[in-house]
Amino acid sequence: MSLARWLDFLYPPSCGLCRTPLRDGRYLCPPCRDGLPRIEKPYCIQCGEQIEGIVADDVLCSQCRGLEFAFDFARAAASAQGPARELMHAYKYGRQVHLHRELALLAEEVWDDPRVSAQCDPPWILVPVPLHWRRQRWRWFNQSHEIARILAKRRKLRCEQALRRVRHTDQQTLLNRTERLANLRGAFRLSRRQRRVQSLRNKPVLLVDDVFTTGSTAEECARVLIEEGGAEKVVVLTVLRG
Repeated sequence: MSLARWLDFLYPPSCGLCRTPLRDGRYLCPPCRDGLPRIEKPYCIQCGEQIEGIVADDVLCSQCRGLEFAFDFARAAASAQGPARELMHAYKYGRQVHLHRELALLAEEVWDDPRVSAQCDPPWILVPVPLHWRRQRWRWFNQSHEIARILAKRRKLRCEQALRRVRHTDQQTLLNRTERLANLRGAFRLSRRQRRVQSLRNKPVLLVDDVFTTGSTAEECARVLIEEGGAEKVVVLTVLRG
C-alpha cells in the first residue's frame, strides 16, 4: 500500500466541496468531480468562453471580434461558477494547497482539444504566470505554479518559471480590458535565468494560470514570452474561465 493510501487510512480526507470522507487519494468525491461546470462546444476559438446556441465550431465571441492577441488562443476546462468557483476560492484564499492536484487534473481535460494535444514535436513547455513577491509571501505559494508542476509531471513535459512579476499592480476588478492592459504593461519580465539560457526560443509555450477573465494578464505574459523570450507561439491553459 502506498504512503498516500496509508495516510488516507489513518487520517481520512474529506471532499473539498461536500465534505464526504474519502479513501482513494483524491480530494473531490466522484459526484462533485462530475458536477463541475465543464466548458463544452460551442465556445469561442480565441478566448474559450462558452457560447450559447447553435453556432459554427470556429466561432469568435463578440468580445474577441476585431481584436489582435499575442497568444494563439486560450482554453479553460470549466466555468468559474458554482462549485468550481468555490473550489478555486478555497485553494487560493483558504490556503488549501492540497487541492492543486484536483485542479490540475481538471485542467488536464483541455488536452481533449486537438489544438493542444497535437503539439508533440517539439513538445510544449509549461510556463506558470508568476505572482509578485509580496503577494506570494502573503499567500505562501503560487497557485499557477503548483498546477503547472502537476500538469508537467503527468504529461511528461518541462515546466519552467520563465517569467517574473516585477511590478505590483492595482486591483483590476473595476477596469475594462484596455485599462487592464495599460495597468499591466511592464509588470512582467523574463526571469534572470531565462535571459541567460534562452530555452524558450523557437519553442511552443503553454502559459498556465488559474482563471482566465479578460485575458489581459495572459496577453502581457504572452507578449513578453514572444518578444523577449523568442517563443514560437503561446497558448493559454487555465483551470477556469471567468
